[in-house]
Parts: sequence; C-alpha cells; structure tokens
Amino acid sequence: MKIAVVGSTGMVGQVMLKVLEERNFPVTELIPVASERSVGKKVKYKQKEFTIVSMKDAIAAKPDIAIFSAGGSTSLEFAPLFAEAGITVIDNSSAWRMDPDKKLVVPEINADVLTKEDKIIANPNCSTIQLVMVLGPLNKKYDLKRVIVSTYQSVTGTGKAAVDQLNGEISGDDSIEKVYPYQIFKNALPHCDVFSDDDYTKEEIKLMKEPKKILGDDTFNLTATAVRVPVQGGHSESVNIEFENEFELDEVRKILSETPGVIVMDDVKNNHYPMPLYSEGKDEVFVGRIRRDLSQPKTLNLWIVADNLRKGAATNAVQIAEYLVANNLV
Repeated sequence: MKIAVVGSTGMVGQVMLKVLEERNFPVTELIPVASERSVGKKVKYKQKEFTIVSMKDAIAAKPDIAIFSAGGSTSLEFAPLFAEAGITVIDNSSAWRMDPDKKLVVPEINADVLTKEDKIIANPNCSTIQLVMVLGPLNKKYDLKRVIVSTYQSVTGTGKAAVDQLNGEISGDDSIEKVYPYQIFKNALPHCDVFSDDDYTKEEIKLMKEPKKILGDDTFNLTATAVRVPVQGGHSESVNIEFENEFELDEVRKILSETPGVIVMDDVKNNHYPMPLYSEGKDEVFVGRIRRDLSQPKTLNLWIVADNLRKGAATNAVQIAEYLVANNLV
C-alpha cells in the first residue's frame, strides 16, 4: 500500500503522518510531497527519514492513495492529475466539498456512499466533522428541524503562523507577524476565514452547507456563528437543536454514548464536561452539557469539543483511507 501525503511539512500533514503511524495503517511505501521549496528535505515517519518529492514525481510513483492537505488551490490543480493517474485522493481542503460529483465523508456517518469510482473524496471542514458526529445519530431518531451552532475555534485551525501570533502576544514579543486583524490573546474574534457578500464568513457558510450533504438531508435549517478564541488546540461548539419529534434526555445520552467515535462527558454535578484541554491529542468527539432548551419544546442544547487537527482533519482522512482499504475500494 503506497501512500502519498501531500503537504507533509504543514501542521495537518505532520499530524497525518503521526496518525498513520499510531493507527498502524498498512503503509508499505510512504511518499511525502510538499511545495517545490521543500523538495529534497526530510520528514520523519516511524523513526525513519523520508525525502520529500515533487507533485510530478509523486504522480509518477503511482501511490494507491494520496492524502492532500496543501490548500484549496493546490488541490484544484493537482488532485485531478492524481485521479487521472488512477490514484485515489482524499482531500482535506474546501476545494471539492460542495462539488455535486464528489463525496463528502465522515466515516462513522456516511462511509457507505463510497465506491471504487470515487477518485477524489472530500474531507469535511473541522467544525463540520464534530457537529455531524452528533447530529447524524440524533437526526435518525428525532428528525432535525433547525440547528443553531456557535463555534469557539482554536488558533491551530488557522495554522502555525496563528499559533506563533498567540504565543508571541502571550510572551510580549511584538515582532511576530500578525495573521489576525486584531490580537487574539485575551480576546475573541467573531471572524473565522473571510467575509462573503452576505456578511457570513466562509467558515460559517461551510458549517451551514456541509452537514446537509453529509447527512443526505436538506429538510432542516442550520445557521452558524464562528468565533476564534485564544486556545491553541481543540474546537468547541455550542449547539441548539430543534427536532420534529419529542425526545428524552436519557435516550439522547444513550444514543450518543453508543455512537462510535463519540464520548459523552455529561456529569455537571462533578464538573465533568468537554473542554479543548481534554480533547487535545485525542481522536474522539466529546459531548456534554446535554439539556433541554427551556424556551421552546422539542429542543436540545449541548456542547461539542474535538481536536481540530485530528478528528477535525488528519484522523478523519486516515479513517476514510482505512475504510477504502477494508472494503477493497482501492
């Protein structure tokens, strides 16, 4: 099983290598790929060093799977070239997510849509992944009517430069380049990604569109506000869910606790609830603060936390690859 990791020097690419190793993915040959300026440099995988190659050389090497995390423009340019060579691409950018001809996959929720013909598979937005891990099983039981989500997103979602900005501001180093329009330390920015013409950010639009595609259901309404907070790793979400059908809280907890990849942390009497600090470095999605909305019927409030670099990106992509291998789709 020859695997290419495109963007292997980036923050997510490095986590992908780590996750492949931790999960003991059956890699017989690793092909690390990065931009031209990184070609010839080395990356580590399982205590060995591997030389970074160019896109052209990676395609010529004919890997079975190429996992991309190199940005949308790179994916738009090169993913089709890999696919034309018969290589299955799992892409972590936003480039293909809403393409009607491409599958958008969270393995625990909708991996069964994948076929051998799918040569470019989209990995959803980090905030979307943890959201649908909870919405999916609840939609099956109670039928979603409306979802309101507010995110509290860590700086790793922006990348290494954002981590550097936060740490620079904490230490008082004014020489660090700013990637946000304001300081992030001791602050919260209601501004993730760029604003569109309707005054929503691209991150909010992703959150509003992607869950419907993943769940194969456009009958419910969803609105979002995305906020960047001075947390290094782990995204949090406050979610309000109105259902078509009535629910019982104990049954909600049971459904979620039986969902693969979800851990219920919901014991407020003992201050037991999900936090980014707890989720960092873990692959599961944590859910807690599960309670009724007292302002209207058939409505639930809950709090979801996950490591945005792992389940929100690298782990989900590797899980897609695992599903492809296990089901002989590559």
